[in-house]
Amino acid sequence: MTDTTSAGSAEQPQPARLLITRSSERDVRNRQIFVSLDGKAIGDVLFGEKIDRPISPGPHRMRIHNTLFWKTLEFDAAPGETIHYETVNYAGRGFLHIVLIIGVAPLFLAVERVRD
Repeated sequence: MTDTTSAGSAEQPQPARLLITRSSERDVRNRQIFVSLDGKAIGDVLFGEKIDRPISPGPHRMRIHNTLFWKTLEFDAAPGETIHYETVNYAGRGFLHIVLIIGVAPLFLAVERVRD
């Protein structure tokens, strides 16, 4: 009888999961938010959408922007862990006045870690 398991093969660690959501009531529901992970674009998020993807365990660097404001976040993902961030495009103080005067106004960006 032959043993089919290989003593020399290493098991792959269970992947972690990255979840980026955009569902906050504070969100103005306008314009997309762009996300990159470890220097590679992974998608953009409109209000009500999400990015949900497996990632390798270990340290990561994520950049999120709405073309005007940029956030850089670093995190360490454990095997099997879900890393969840909520993104928000929101209007600052005086938003309506600026829109009435010049027709446009900046949308600020918030990125908040959600601990399940």
